[in-house]
Amino acid sequence: MSGTDAAPAPATELLSLRHVSRSVPIAEGQTLTILADIDLEVGAGEHIGIVGRSGTGKSTLLNILGLLDAPSTGTMEFAGEPVQQIARNRAAEIRGRDIGFVFQQFNLLPGRTAVENVEAPLMYGTGREFRNRRRLAAAMLERLGLGDRIDMKPNRLSGGEQQRVAIARSLVREPKLVLADEPTGALDVETGRQVMEILDGITKDSGAALITITHDLAVANMASRQFSLSQGRLNPIVDGATAEALAGELP
Repeated sequence: MSGTDAAPAPATELLSLRHVSRSVPIAEGQTLTILADIDLEVGAGEHIGIVGRSGTGKSTLLNILGLLDAPSTGTMEFAGEPVQQIARNRAAEIRGRDIGFVFQQFNLLPGRTAVENVEAPLMYGTGREFRNRRRLAAAMLERLGLGDRIDMKPNRLSGGEQQRVAIARSLVREPKLVLADEPTGALDVETGRQVMEILDGITKDSGAALITITHDLAVANMASRQFSLSQGRLNPIVDGATAEALAGELP
């Protein structure tokens, strides 16, 4: 064995998109291309930032990554499984077990407490996960600094606290992939930064991949790799000039 340190093993590939496009019919014999020739590989534990203005295909890409929609052309694999070969009920199972979603508007149940909101995904679990759902939900809220807020309803929580409850809900089943759709859009700058640091830290600790889709370059720049989505095409942001040019396009 040589004295040279071995190179670290590459991250296990979780997502692989090859030449993925998505088109929809708009009139007889006519289609609109929303995504064009997307290539993306995401390893377990990676944080990817995708930035683009409204109308560039961000929601369509999110739906494909979250197995809510399928590519029109190209191939996609999730944890080595070709998405085009996954039956609808299997896709729903993967979404419930292995994919967590964080949204801009929190989407909390207003009549339920914080811990009841976080418990919700565990209601579809089995065995110990189902039986221990309240303990697991409370423990996740504790990790997010909300141990003293578990019995409060959303209207008694600040915007940052509501987003942390939403993050806890997305992580409580220990997903392999977390998709964050404009997760700071409803928050002020400082609260948004704190929320992203929490989300980034917890996903790194758990080994989950995190994909943040945003119009905010500062949020995207917290990721280890950044991409711009423009006119349906995904391109790596490789230098400051690219980022500055993109910033001029964003609202």
